[in-house]
Amino acid sequence: MARLFTEQYSFAKGDSVVVIGLGRFGSSVAQSLVHLGHDVMGIDRDELLVREWADLLTHAVQADSTNTAIMRQLGVADFSHAIVGIGTDIAASLMTLMVLTELGIKDIWVKALTAEHGQIAERIGAHHVVYPEANMGERVAHLISGRMIDFIEFDDGFAIARIHAPASTHQQTLGESMIREKFGVTVVGIKRAHEDFQHATPSSQILPGDLLIISGPTRKIELFAGKA
Repeated sequence: MARLFTEQYSFAKGDSVVVIGLGRFGSSVAQSLVHLGHDVMGIDRDELLVREWADLLTHAVQADSTNTAIMRQLGVADFSHAIVGIGTDIAASLMTLMVLTELGIKDIWVKALTAEHGQIAERIGAHHVVYPEANMGERVAHLISGRMIDFIEFDDGFAIARIHAPASTHQQTLGESMIREKFGVTVVGIKRAHEDFQHATPSSQILPGDLLIISGPTRKIELFAGKA
């Protein structure tokens, strides 16, 4: 999930990020962002969670994120990005969002539990809303269908997937197969058994058993994967 923020929405390396709510979602994103080179402050009301993550994040603070004065004292207004990952308390999530908008955070993400939660968050001022449970459900559906080995969809209808190379592309170079022209998807790379991953070029040869890493609009990826 952290790569969604860093790659799809251009978090620059080293950008400061405050993650509010250190449950399963928030802590996973926070730790991944640290590994990707970001300065991360984690905030949660639960002292045990804060202690658990204190040595793994840049900063971890026990605080009430719905209190504007406290958040201002913590310097939250100075952060480039804010991610609200509060788990089950929708009221606390929305009140925290209101505090962040009051502090003037330029890029605010909110984990939404329901469609209604997401709609209200957008009206209050969230710049991005993510639905991790719904996204995971769709990902699992794609994997169960057997068409894709792996699948990640972003919130603007763009996806990345790993699929078996369709038979119609075997024994051809990417240039010869014209996958992009015919299907509107881009082959990013090729993985062959017992060989290292290779970045795709027009001269890359596709062989039976190859795995293709492709990107593009979700529906077009689904159509192309159906050829496999």
